[in-house]
Amino acid sequence: MTFASDNWAGAAPEIIAAIANANEGAVPAYGGDGLTKRVEARFAEIFECDVAVYFVATGGAANGLALSVMTPPYGMVLCHEESHIQMDECAGPEFLTGGAKLLPISGKGGKLTPDAVTKALNGFPERRPHGAPASVLSLTQGTECGTRYSVDELKSLTGLAHDAGLLVHMDGARFSNAVAASGESPAALSWQSGVDVLCFGGTKNGCIAAEAVVFFDKDKAHDFEMRRKRAGHLWSKMRFIAAQFDAYFHDGLWLALASHANKMASKLSTGLAAIDGVEISYATEINEVFACFPEGVADKLRAEGYWFYPWITPGDPVNGRMSRLITSFRTTEAEVDAFLACVRKFA
Repeated sequence: MTFASDNWAGAAPEIIAAIANANEGAVPAYGGDGLTKRVEARFAEIFECDVAVYFVATGGAANGLALSVMTPPYGMVLCHEESHIQMDECAGPEFLTGGAKLLPISGKGGKLTPDAVTKALNGFPERRPHGAPASVLSLTQGTECGTRYSVDELKSLTGLAHDAGLLVHMDGARFSNAVAASGESPAALSWQSGVDVLCFGGTKNGCIAAEAVVFFDKDKAHDFEMRRKRAGHLWSKMRFIAAQFDAYFHDGLWLALASHANKMASKLSTGLAAIDGVEISYATEINEVFACFPEGVADKLRAEGYWFYPWITPGDPVNGRMSRLITSFRTTEAEVDAFLACVRKFA
């Protein structure tokens, strides 16, 4: 009865089994085991690039630590005003970068545009030592509004950023959903489109605690391994993160899980849009649905036992009336149908 978050869904059985299998025997700690090395090489295969990859336990740590090697502490990170690093990480990026400034930029549906980024950059002319120099453009794929960037959109943004001397960070907590929905390759949606560093998430899509910071140019990793250790994210039993990714990538499990979540979101969104009085706020392009219900309906749905969140952000286009509903790899068609029937009854 929950559409609250894909974080609520637990872990896929294959992930649990992989962790249990990795528990046998004694192996070197801190990533020195063979499984971790093998999975690091698997990332290179998937992204068709000789990457440097570092495992951490949370998406917030991945984002903050990635940004810490991409910007000086006096630098500025351009991001969407609804991005996770701006809204949901309790100033973690500022803390881990040593004080770098986040510059939030508005954009419809959680997406930045070249015009908006250009306007933001022009508003901060170089004024050393008084002004913080722009150093990073951060993009989210898929976005906090359930939309996703096309390859062309990414190339326009990353090209602009690189021309301005900025590196490009991508928050990929739902990167798997974006890949599954787009039909593009992981490489096409990342480094081939100009992304320098990707924070690749597995936790929201069936893993327990599996996040990876992927540098597409190894030289850009700099001292990341030292920063990861200092931040307390060098797992001594790294094999248990590696085991999750090993199962996640086996036989395309990661894309199968994401595709199912996306399919359930599409069914939910289409069904809600057909109900009189319900409005879909953003295009449903991954596994997130944003809807406005008629007055009082959301409260009645919650009273029936359904979990979903009211969604209020700086870019909220409907003055607090919007709700966010998220599907996961565990969402069933029966659950979606039952929810839609309940909405129809109350609407």
